[in-house]
Amino acid sequence: MNMLRIATRKSPLALWQSEHVAARLRQAHPGLSVELVPMSTRGDEVLDRSLAAIGGKGLFLKELELAMLRGEADCAVHSLKDVPMELDAPFALPAILERADPADAFVSNRYATLDALPHGAVVGTSSLRRQAQLRALRPDLQSRDLRGNVNTRLAKLDAGDYDAIILACAGLERLALDGRIRDRLRAPQWLPAPAQAAVAVESRADAADVIALLVVLDDAGTRACVEAERAMNRALDGSCHVPVAGLAQWRGGDLWLQGLVGGVADGRVVRAQAQGPGRDPEALGRNVARQLLDGGAGELLR
Repeated sequence: MNMLRIATRKSPLALWQSEHVAARLRQAHPGLSVELVPMSTRGDEVLDRSLAAIGGKGLFLKELELAMLRGEADCAVHSLKDVPMELDAPFALPAILERADPADAFVSNRYATLDALPHGAVVGTSSLRRQAQLRALRPDLQSRDLRGNVNTRLAKLDAGDYDAIILACAGLERLALDGRIRDRLRAPQWLPAPAQAAVAVESRADAADVIALLVVLDDAGTRACVEAERAMNRALDGSCHVPVAGLAQWRGGDLWLQGLVGGVADGRVVRAQAQGPGRDPEALGRNVARQLLDGGAGELLR
């Protein structure tokens, strides 16, 4: 196989991630021709409603998966946090690249930190996870929906629509916009979305020649971390409809997973954590999910 076609969304961040994967593949396989197949998805087109209201983050994948089924593309590049916990049967994730900084970014033109925001300040985010943690830390703040690509969101902040917005550090760094980061919201006080900052490459599960090209990009350490986070989320039946956060990190040969379920309405938060062998990230994820449910997370998820 000497030609590979990558389906990608058209947003600047999606194109950056796909170009990054393409460059890594060309480097790993001299002589391989790689081209991008940019596509628009329903998740990109409907910006006047939250993702939860229009069907969830899976809307960023469907058109790209259909392109693979139609033979118009061989693989697709995604932000792994946007990939549903259960892939449809014909698809697999042969490569998960080394993760960037998974922290969320506090971005503001006037204030240096979340704590510095005045009473009643308006913070932009459409993420229920971020809204719940904002409510828990600063119940006096107003959360207001914010959709669109990174540049669109920054433009709305600059126009004065918000006092601050919350974005992913990795996305800002990949677009060379890390100068906009005023503060990094880090664990344990603030947890990211499961698999945040990890880029995944999806292909048909039966495309052995494509998978053989992609697996060289797989980072085993990152895969173990995100599998623990996604297993926790799966056990909680988490999606963009519910505020679930999680972060797995290596401690020696073990994985340490912190999980959180929050309430957007009242700011109530249930937390749990556990450590376990890195060879079984699924079990660790289920363990933390069970602790969260035992701690009352089920009521918040309902």
